[in-house]
Amino acid sequence: MGKDNSLAVPDTKLIHYNNNMNLDIANDQPAKPFKIPRSTLIVIHNDQREVMLMERADHPGYWQSVTGSQDSAETLRQTALREVREETGIDATNLDLIDWQQQNEYEIYEIWRHRYAPGVSYNREHVFALCIPSSVLIVLNPREHLRYVWLPIEQAAAACFSATNRDAILALPSKRLTHGGNRM
Repeated sequence: MGKDNSLAVPDTKLIHYNNNMNLDIANDQPAKPFKIPRSTLIVIHNDQREVMLMERADHPGYWQSVTGSQDSAETLRQTALREVREETGIDATNLDLIDWQQQNEYEIYEIWRHRYAPGVSYNREHVFALCIPSSVLIVLNPREHLRYVWLPIEQAAAACFSATNRDAILALPSKRLTHGGNRM
């Protein structure tokens, strides 16, 4: 049995921590494990050369494509499929999800570093693209995103707060993306 690492604080809230967990002030909620510094970026687009961007709920004004950290025991493809489903409501299992076999390493923004183990400051991002029909229903997770828009490639790239997201969007026309066998 391990040592109890909880500290009582005012209002009977607890701070839970140990070597594998984030600090978390919560009401009877266990702390979340630290995120793995390996993630997916999924650029969702349609055959009209438009890209879907979503506005972050935790930082209004920050626009992005679907992103998310890999869970332990998940392949990167499984991570991409899970994140698309969680963030947009789209089951992409039978859609044309393409792994670009491209990795970006970037410094994690200071505002999100608390989600990672102490000393972790870089993330390795794996890029995917998903072409969907314009008729697909998008249902955002309101805890994660406020709204979404479809924008032309250049406008979508300019709206992204993330440089790696911007670069992936700008690379869409040069990638062999299939949608009915056509290139963008």
